[in-house]
Amino acid sequence: MTIPKIYVKTGCPWCEEVLEFMDAKGLAYAEVVVSGNREAMDEMIALSGQSKAPTMDWDGEVLADFGVDELVPFLRARGVAV
Repeated sequence: MTIPKIYVKTGCPWCEEVLEFMDAKGLAYAEVVVSGNREAMDEMIALSGQSKAPTMDWDGEVLADFGVDELVPFLRARGVAV
């Protein structure tokens, strides 16, 4: 399993909350900042069909426009103890 990619926007409070949660739980991830990065934004849109952040790509399974409340069941469904 690869580590998930989390696409974020600068100044996004939901993005900051999600990254803080992941860090607090010791969960690895690759952060991709889409603000000012057209290539990364296009990649996120191609994956999720939308432009809202945060967006997570976990081995091809995508969770888009979410907060911690949506993240926890997504992680649990993948066997991550949170």
